[in-house]
Amino acid sequence: MLPLMSPPALTLPPIVAEARPHVHIRFLEFFAANIRNANTRRAYAKAAREFLGWCHNHGVRHLEEIAPIHVAAWVEKLGQSLAPPSVKQRLAAIRHLFDWLVTGQVIATNPAASVRGPAHSARRGRTPVLEAQEARALLDAIDISTPAGLRDRALIGIMIYSFARVGAALAMKREDVFVQGRRLWLRLHEKGGKRHEMPCHHILEDYLLSYIEVCAITEGRGPLFRTIARGTKILSATPLRQAEVHAMVRRRARNAGIGTRIGNHSFRATGITTYLKNGGSLENAAAMANHSSTRTTQLYDRRSDEISLAEVERIRI
Repeated sequence: MLPLMSPPALTLPPIVAEARPHVHIRFLEFFAANIRNANTRRAYAKAAREFLGWCHNHGVRHLEEIAPIHVAAWVEKLGQSLAPPSVKQRLAAIRHLFDWLVTGQVIATNPAASVRGPAHSARRGRTPVLEAQEARALLDAIDISTPAGLRDRALIGIMIYSFARVGAALAMKREDVFVQGRRLWLRLHEKGGKRHEMPCHHILEDYLLSYIEVCAITEGRGPLFRTIARGTKILSATPLRQAEVHAMVRRRARNAGIGTRIGNHSFRATGITTYLKNGGSLENAAAMANHSSTRTTQLYDRRSDEISLAEVERIRI
């Protein structure tokens, strides 16, 4: 069980640590056995530690003592510093955790079941998006004379041209880039265990082949995107992490003179918006992005930004 867990998730909050041993096991099993996605596991573990630590600091010593009023007070406190979607995610984590403890007969009722989160309705995502010219400038500014440059260009290219999430791109193995019908294809392992395959854009094909051939990535089951070994400036066998990609993206954006505070997810939104601007259909964009609903894809569509700006400029005083 333990190898499935990341180290932060193994730390028992005081309220759990002071309980009976079977409670320890049930708590850890929630993360190891019930949650398969590593990012979800990390986020839920963080929320559980924060909430149970907050309860302990406010005099609660046993899980059975936690009541809806405690959950509501914690949610209210979170709302003072976090956006509604972040608060709702943390509340969902607590609800699922206590559901698990209830079914394991650790506690009798779920204290978070009756607590409502903040109201939130979004028709447009908040992820910063690049204009097509900015994305092109960022890619062109990357020095591809080094393995790191070839890697970064290929990784950013995958997120733009295939609408891939950064997690799916980093999970790729060498064998997930393959030839089919005389064309290079990608195999992406998306959230929920979904496998998604799609052909490469011709520019992305060039990026990937240059990276793979120059850096001699041959082992089929080896990670496609890897760290740079210290002192050698060559690729290691260690896969890149999302935090490292985020730092790389910010650095590459600064070097390209881009002031927008972009992140890993910006390229997915950039690719989808550019595709739709060039006449692509929302239904095909949803299929390419592996969205189960076009409503999700619409959150990435920023074509209305240009309309809004044009209308604002009509205000002439």
